[in-house]
Amino acid sequence: MATLDSLSLFTGLGLSEQKARETLKNTALSAQLREAATQAQQTLGSTIDKATGTLLYGLASRLRDTRRLSFLVSYIASKKIHTEPQLSAALEYVRSHPLDPIDTVDFEQECGVGVIVTPEQIEEAVEAAINRHRPQLLVERYHFNMGLLMGEARAVLKWADGKMIKNEVDMQVLHLLGPKLEADLEKKPKVAKARLEETDRRTVKDVMENGENYKTPGYVVTPHTMNLLKQHLEITGGQVRTRFPPEPNGILHIGHAKAINFNFGYAKANNGICFLRFDDTNPEKEEAKFFSAICDMVAWLGYTPYKVTYASDYFDQLYAWAVELIRRGLAYVCHQRVEELKGHNTLPSPWRDRPTEESLLLFEAMRKGKFSEGEATLRMKLVMEDGKMDPVAYRVKYIPHHRTGDKWCIYPTYDYTHCLCDSIEHITHSLCTKEFQARRSSYFWLCNALDIYCPVQWEYGRLNLHYAVVSKRKILQLVATGAVRDWDDPRLFTLTALRRRGFPPEAINSFCARVGVTVAQTTMEPHLLEACVRDVLNDTAPRAMAVLESLRVIITNFPAAKSLDIQVPNFPADETKGFHQVPFAPIVFIERTDFKEEPEPGFKRLAWGQPVGLRHTGYVIELQHVVKGPSGSVESLEVTCRRADAGEKPKAFIHWVSQPLMCEVRLYERLFQHKNPEDPTEVPGGFLGDLNLASLHVVEAALVDCSVALAKPFDKFQFERLGYFSVDPDSHQGKLVFNRTVTLKEDPGKV
Repeated sequence: MATLDSLSLFTGLGLSEQKARETLKNTALSAQLREAATQAQQTLGSTIDKATGTLLYGLASRLRDTRRLSFLVSYIASKKIHTEPQLSAALEYVRSHPLDPIDTVDFEQECGVGVIVTPEQIEEAVEAAINRHRPQLLVERYHFNMGLLMGEARAVLKWADGKMIKNEVDMQVLHLLGPKLEADLEKKPKVAKARLEETDRRTVKDVMENGENYKTPGYVVTPHTMNLLKQHLEITGGQVRTRFPPEPNGILHIGHAKAINFNFGYAKANNGICFLRFDDTNPEKEEAKFFSAICDMVAWLGYTPYKVTYASDYFDQLYAWAVELIRRGLAYVCHQRVEELKGHNTLPSPWRDRPTEESLLLFEAMRKGKFSEGEATLRMKLVMEDGKMDPVAYRVKYIPHHRTGDKWCIYPTYDYTHCLCDSIEHITHSLCTKEFQARRSSYFWLCNALDIYCPVQWEYGRLNLHYAVVSKRKILQLVATGAVRDWDDPRLFTLTALRRRGFPPEAINSFCARVGVTVAQTTMEPHLLEACVRDVLNDTAPRAMAVLESLRVIITNFPAAKSLDIQVPNFPADETKGFHQVPFAPIVFIERTDFKEEPEPGFKRLAWGQPVGLRHTGYVIELQHVVKGPSGSVESLEVTCRRADAGEKPKAFIHWVSQPLMCEVRLYERLFQHKNPEDPTEVPGGFLGDLNLASLHVVEAALVDCSVALAKPFDKFQFERLGYFSVDPDSHQGKLVFNRTVTLKEDPGKV
């Protein structure tokens, strides 16, 4: 019955039945609209005109601070606010003036209350706008953007009714141009919009200036808010402050690269600072190697933290605040077990209403080690967005901490720690991925419950890649089963793995910039990352020559008594970047695939009657004899050579090596066969059953020219015609090891 009454009430405001039913599905909106309509009826009677109903609906759907509902409804019902521009101004006013009392004189002035716009004023404003654009109007006629005229008239008459302005524009344009002609009815050709540059993308600053936290949707304003913000601005001087807060229990991956770029990049772009803060609240999973690896990766990407901090720096303050929460009746010690707390529809704790003094004594007992693990927790009294009730603030763990040792046997949770550390460090923009949206209410609630500065949490979509897993737990499974060697196996998408593979940090940063920052989760194809890698390496990786599957070639008429020194450009497209020297001797090695005894149509390399050029030498070789072994396989070739300019130009030039170094080359392809190896509908057997068994091919006896002899781990080269390669840390004095970073051209089948 109540639903039918509400439906009738909402349709009486001018909503269609469908719109009214949709509104009823939103409990909060329908309750607010019902209250607004009921109050308006006390002034206007049971019948409310559609214009007023539209304003009431706009008010109910857009008002964040429900304390102001009655105040604003009274202005709408009394017709003091009777246009959409006035309503928008009123909503903005109450949003930017959260404290009581409201200055009604100032409010009415800012909202145009009592301002009367006459039809004559509208006529004059429209006429002035048309006169300014008259020549263009006469040329473009009805293809002209009439919205421009309405906008200019509205700028002069801020509180004018939009419909009246539109009607006046239509009438004056008709008077000027006359009725529409056939040409006026043809569609105007669309002009392609230029692609937004990265700097034009919407950023956090577009929605919140430093010190204006209270304007953020969902931000809770208390009587202390404005004073706390004033103190915050005095401390920071209005400086933008961000933080990158990883957990030191695993290696960073490509998704973290986006977070690093966003947090450090946003601070840098606004002359601010960014903290690197380790969320070291779980000593059970933290290892020293993860701390150093995270610092290394942040530096590798080119960023320097303003300061490296740890959540454990603030353990004493966090404990004191937990005690204060209990004193304020906002937290309690609970004895429910972990399995009882799982899920979102759990029953309220039977200890939720225990006396404050009792919780204080029990929490002190937790700190002194009088409870076993899982026997007691400290829980906060709130319900989160996802329905989770009373999240845990502290739990018992008898594990020494890497920084505090045995001082503590209780440790704070992320839900409790994160916002408080942000407050301590006076973070202005707490940027985090979308999955933390469900914790936004607890973030605001906790700071306000303790009457401390409350930063603003902004969520953005995380970055994922197809054909990859980045979960710490799953990477550990891959390592344990031997599918990969370690966290830095080049087939993974951890940052240490990408560095080992040879991906330049500039390429990763460029990829993150191209992806941009959006609210929606982004899952990208690996080849888009590879494209960024090629862009960087093409300009930075010097050229060398290597042969993976070699075939010995003897030049029977070599033009010199000893080997020749050949000057090879480091970057053939820009010889100003220098040269390196390689020997050219009577015996050279070429790729086995560059020779065919019986070539198929279109084969342009070495074959009977088909000479090829040797790159950079200025010589062409021609086949004279094929030497085969007992099994019939080709063991070597005998060729003659001539100057390239002494005859017909060959169809192809191939790479080669002479007096080479033997090296190991590791060729990588995708680790998984399917795009989404974690999706049970795509891979029913689980990600471990989706492994590509051919994801690694090791060439143990590859040959490379001697110009790379002094290469160090992570040095990068382009091996001509083969791809980009990076020196692996496994290299030793006796043998270099190279990882193929990417092929020269995009190959969707390879990572």
